[in-house]
Amino acid sequence: MVVVHRAHGFRVVIYTQDHEPAHVHIVGAGRAKINLFGPDGRPEVVDVVGIKKSDMRRLLSEVMEHRDRFMREWERIHGRSD
Repeated sequence: MVVVHRAHGFRVVIYTQDHEPAHVHIVGAGRAKINLFGPDGRPEVVDVVGIKKSDMRRLLSEVMEHRDRFMREWERIHGRSD
């Protein structure tokens, strides 16, 4: 597990033994999984457990803001998927 960002009391992580599509996990007081690119090209929330909606909105904004860097980290860890 590689911590790629911290925000609002949560960690944004990428697991080294993970699968595509490129995504991040949010870990803290609850957990979530967010694909970096959904069908419309924006980050897509896949799963949320135990995170308040207000916190999730702020965390999704963080993922949107830092998505390019998270994608570079995903590719560094997992390689490119062309």
